[in-house]
Amino acid sequence: MELQSSTAKIFVVTAAVVVVLAGVKAASAIMVPFLLSMFIAIACSPLINWASRYRIPRWLSVTLVILLIIVIGFMLAGLVGQSLTEFRQNLPIYQAQLSKEFVWIVEQLRYFNIFIDKELILAHLDPGTAISVATNFISGLGGVLSNLFLIILTVIFMLFEAESIPKRVHVALRDPGMKLHHIDRFLQSVKDYLGIKSLVSLATGTLIGVWLFFLGVDHFMLWAVLAFLLNFIPNIGSIIAAIPAVLVAFLEFGLAKAGLTGLGFIVVNMLMGNVIEPRYMGRGLGLSTLVVFLSLIFWGWLLGSVGMLLSVPLTMIVKIALESREETMWLAVLLSADDADGYIGLPPGKDA
Repeated sequence: MELQSSTAKIFVVTAAVVVVLAGVKAASAIMVPFLLSMFIAIACSPLINWASRYRIPRWLSVTLVILLIIVIGFMLAGLVGQSLTEFRQNLPIYQAQLSKEFVWIVEQLRYFNIFIDKELILAHLDPGTAISVATNFISGLGGVLSNLFLIILTVIFMLFEAESIPKRVHVALRDPGMKLHHIDRFLQSVKDYLGIKSLVSLATGTLIGVWLFFLGVDHFMLWAVLAFLLNFIPNIGSIIAAIPAVLVAFLEFGLAKAGLTGLGFIVVNMLMGNVIEPRYMGRGLGLSTLVVFLSLIFWGWLLGSVGMLLSVPLTMIVKIALESREETMWLAVLLSADDADGYIGLPPGKDA
């Protein structure tokens, strides 16, 4: 009887999760701007807190931050929009030239007794797709930013009420005495992650842009913004950002400049990912590499480009929620990194 009850509970929970996910996907037009607003508000909150230390009124600091976002946003939108338009105009030329270079490589491989049917490969694989995939990501994100006024308005309200949100969360979860430490840990973890990741991504995009400008690669501003955005996507984001820039450099200047372009991406990402980011982020948020990759696919399918950008913090929400109950602690352990031994012997809701 107990086994049947447990099985029925699993089916009910699974059905509820499926219904919720279907609702989120159906309401993605509303959910995506809200999640993006929350992301921007959390990323900007360190600036508001820094201003409060110098006794700057909150309304003034919020106004200055919003004006800064709007000015920088419009400047980047103009530059990137122009670069994106020029790139799309040249895209057929790039694709044709890349296919031509691909045929040349196939011909050279024959000297090493490596025979490839180029007609068959070109019929099923368009080498130019590797260039257009990354730019389609920016286009998809630009579609979300069409609701710019709504996003900015939501960010303003969130920043004004940021101080009271932790207390509201405690009260909503029937913890007015502020006793549930895992709630504060979650809020602080996401805040730290987004703040540090935003600064690291900004530095990454800036360094990549300067390097590509120095090399003379076309549309360097477009690739710099792409490097900034895709740096929020763990593991594979930097690789996706490097591919179109390296291919364009190869088509423009040849193999040497393409190698220097790729070397710049490698050096910048190794510096930021292995030196700067771990120094300020510590051991991170405790998610395994496999879970990070799978969450990237899942949230990207559910919410599109914004879901890919926010895959890690959204997965952390799920992980912290699972840690809060003893029945679901085993799922939280499965989502954790390799050093999950810290969970052994801990009651639910405690730090690992």
